[in-house]
Amino acid sequence: MSEFPVAPRDTVGAFVPHGRETRAGNRSGPLSGYSFAVKDLFDIEGMGTGGGSPDWLADHGAATATAPAAAALLDAGADMVGKTVCDEFFYSLTGANAHYGTPVNVRASGRLPGGSSAGSVAAVAAKLCDFALGSDTGGSVRVPAAFCGLYGLRPTHGRVDLSHGMAMAPRFDTGGWFARDAKLFRQVGDALLVGDEVEAEISTVMLAEDAFGQAGAPVVALLRDYLKVKSAIVPMTERVELAPGKDFARRAEIFRIVQAYQVWDTYGDWMTKNKPNLGPGIKDRIAFAATVTDDAYVKALAECDVLRDELRAMIKPGTVIALPTAPCIAPRADASEDEFLAFRVRGMALTSTAGISGLPQITLPVGEVDGCPIGLSFLGWAGGDEALMNLAVQLSS
Repeated sequence: MSEFPVAPRDTVGAFVPHGRETRAGNRSGPLSGYSFAVKDLFDIEGMGTGGGSPDWLADHGAATATAPAAAALLDAGADMVGKTVCDEFFYSLTGANAHYGTPVNVRASGRLPGGSSAGSVAAVAAKLCDFALGSDTGGSVRVPAAFCGLYGLRPTHGRVDLSHGMAMAPRFDTGGWFARDAKLFRQVGDALLVGDEVEAEISTVMLAEDAFGQAGAPVVALLRDYLKVKSAIVPMTERVELAPGKDFARRAEIFRIVQAYQVWDTYGDWMTKNKPNLGPGIKDRIAFAATVTDDAYVKALAECDVLRDELRAMIKPGTVIALPTAPCIAPRADASEDEFLAFRVRGMALTSTAGISGLPQITLPVGEVDGCPIGLSFLGWAGGDEALMNLAVQLSS
């Protein structure tokens, strides 16, 4: 075991005040010499877990065990350098926290880092650590990674152990991580992923025309140009619609209802009793969650099951689908609540597909629009996480 690691100087507001402790990794592990940060969703023994809420933090004691996902990284040799800011109860895509502030996106001046894994992505982008642990329910790894020019993965549902961590909406909750380098990103996956890999060579690459239709023209132009340049590696064999006969708005609404119901099921009793001080936007979404009826939930869940089966039938082993990660560049940090809401609606139209299907989606940094990073995603088959990471390494070389 090496000397205890030193917490980096927080130049971007990435770390929560109660998370400025470090843990040393196993010196003989394959990730020895690297450092990582942990989203304030995962328990670290002896530290508090706040989920972006000072009220939740104050009402809960220090963790008595370390989350297996974080423990796996420590066992693999990486040093933990702190816990990071996230949106309250993970219920946003912006990264703006009314209590802890908004971490700085060093890759896009004056713009949001994306959420809810905002501190984790900001820390990696600012080179305060080599990689970071986050979570993705509705886009909270994929969107921040795209906005900050990093690699990010929403894995196959269940392939990152989320025990000893705060839930949001268990039907959609996944772990995830960020890195600047594709090869390191792949190594982290080796440490984090559990369950069965489904091996297959990527033989079919589809372009989701309707998903591209959800993004702005500058984003679409950049992504199409990138795919042309990389056509020898990812030749487009066909063009498809991810939502044939069903518009993305309905898919996003199905996701929203199921997510909201489960959020209230997870936190409703505590919120009713404790009446926490919630920030703008979060307060409105929690209020909506409290109104979702059992009947609305059951109906949406049934539709979700049908869509899940349809998507999994489309994306069989060996097939990946290209789509924009986010519809636009990162919104301005001083945008209005109405602008944030409009972005969230557009963003969820793209991100909800992976959540509903439970399939893995990787995002790669592929260029910039107006000086702001843009991400390209590939949606893969269940258990195809390793194939997606290998593709990222191949495209990065």
